[in-house]
Order: sequence, then C-alpha cells, then structure tokens
Amino acid sequence: MEAVPLTSLARAGGCAAKYAASRLEGLLAGLAPAVSDDLLVGLDPADDAAVYRLDDDRAIVFTVDFFPPLVDDARTFGAIAATNALNDVFAMGGAPLLALSVAAFPEELPGEVLGDVLAGADERVRAAGAILAGGHTIRDDEPKYGLAVVGTVRPDGIWPKAGARPGDVLYLTKPLGTGIVLQAERDGRAPAGSLEAAIASMIALNRSAADVLRPFVPNAVTDVTGFGLLGHVHELASRSGVRVVLDAGAVPILPGALELARDGVRTGGDRRNREYAAIHVESSADEELEALAYDPQTAGGLLIAMPAERAAVLEATFAAAGELLARVGRVKAGSGVVLH
Repeated sequence: MEAVPLTSLARAGGCAAKYAASRLEGLLAGLAPAVSDDLLVGLDPADDAAVYRLDDDRAIVFTVDFFPPLVDDARTFGAIAATNALNDVFAMGGAPLLALSVAAFPEELPGEVLGDVLAGADERVRAAGAILAGGHTIRDDEPKYGLAVVGTVRPDGIWPKAGARPGDVLYLTKPLGTGIVLQAERDGRAPAGSLEAAIASMIALNRSAADVLRPFVPNAVTDVTGFGLLGHVHELASRSGVRVVLDAGAVPILPGALELARDGVRTGGDRRNREYAAIHVESSADEELEALAYDPQTAGGLLIAMPAERAAVLEATFAAAGELLARVGRVKAGSGVVLH
C-alpha cells in the first residue's frame, strides 16, 4: 500500500484547527443553559467536559473531541486524537469508561489507513482503562478523527476550572510547543528529534499525573489544548475571579520549540488565541516565550491550581512518581493574567 501523507489533506491539524475561542464564546452566549439539579457541569460555566450526577456517589463525565490530521502516520494520528479526547476526562478528575469513534474520511483513502487510525486510538483507550466500543463514520474530503468519551467521577471529586483561589500555586505537567514544532515540520524546518519529542508528549495520557494529583484535592484543574497556555489560564482566572501571574522562564518547553519560536515559526492558532486572550494579558516576556504561551497545544498537560501549603509535598510526590510538574505561576487577588 502506498503511504498517504494525511496532513496534505488537511487545512489545519490537531487542536490548531479549533474554532476560535472568541467566536465560540459569542455562539454559546446565545444558548440558554440547561437547568437540572443533577447537571453538575454544563455550559454555565463551560468546562473541559460535562458532568451529570447519577446518585450521591456517582456522576458521569462526557466529552467529545476530534480534529484533522496533524501527522502523516495514520496510527500515530489515531493515538494523538484519542489521547486528546481522553485527557478531558482526566482534567475533570474522572476516569474514562467507554469511548466511541467520531470519524470522517475520503472514500478514496485505502481502508487500511482508517484501520490504522482506529488501531492507534484503541491502544490509547485501553491504556486509559477504557473500552473503544463503536462509533460513527461519514464521508468527507478532509479526514477527521476523535472520540466521544464517557467516564465516571465522584460528585464531590470534580476538578473545576473555576476554583482557583488567591495564594494558590500554579503547575503544568507537560512542555509547550507542539503547534510550533508541527508547523515547522510542515515547513520542512523542524530540528532533528523535535517531531519525535512532540509526538511522545501528545500520545502521553494525563492518567498517571491525574492519579498522583487526586489525593491532594486541587482547587482548579484544566488541560492546555487549542487555546494555548494563555487562553486556558485566562479561562481559569476569569471564571475563578482571580489574577494569575505566570513566570515565562519557568514554563517547560519541547526540544527545538524555543529556537523555532525565535525564528518566527507560528501557526494560524497563534493569531486566534491572541484575539481571544491578549486583551486580558499583561506581558513583559520575550517575544519567543510569549509565542509559546499562545501556541495551540494538542493533548497538552494539566494546569493545576494548588493551595501553597500542599505545594512541597505535591512536588515531592510527583518527583517520586517520575512525573513532570513545573511550577509556572501563582494566583493572586484581582483579575487578568500577567506573563513576566
């Protein structure tokens, strides 16, 4: 079978293909939020997934996420897309239970390509402790793949995006730069090893980080994806009613990404993320660090707001588990985001 370069069939790949956050806010503003005592998380305010209470001990977490190819290898594409969707459940404090494929592919593509996409997704679903149990596929000139995922969480164990408090410490569990590295790869400018490092990050589930975090009862958690670090920090700050101060020099960065940002590599998502968040951000950071903070991420890490008195033990526990945990900022009284 002749290899099919999947990215040649896509206008934008991964979470960089997300609808602009500013336009999405406008669309959702016209919807009346559903009202139910058992809808614990819905559109008011929106979070990483919806949560519906079944009883005092159980709630279901539901999310859906899909996008066009960001790499040419079909199996890797399926694995990244599945990881990105599954991570929304982990970001809510939940555990994935069941997943369904959401797929759109040109009929001209060999069936083996879609088979490889599904195989890559199935491997990640199993690694998350869940089951890939079916799905729906339509014809489309641009390939797209992702998952609808159902998980479970205790009603008193939900990790909201809107719970950060003054005095909290802010952490990140994965390096930034996937959008810039992938754009450089499309342009033929990616340094040796940078794509492999980006792929390794994107297929890494947030399951182990969430398992280490769970006993510490964080105040707020979200995952960093298409709106970039600054877009997601703005959401956390505005919905929590706090001010977040980020240390740009403390943010972990993928190999090669800083040099590429310094050389001017940007994605289309960079502009859309600035349109969304820049009005809320005071930045004195170098241009390349600011670009990485706006860079759209795919299957990024957890962004965690944790009370400062638990910080030292949390850091030691993550280190003992071999999990990355970078202290990237702090939460203060006020509003807005500072990047220094």
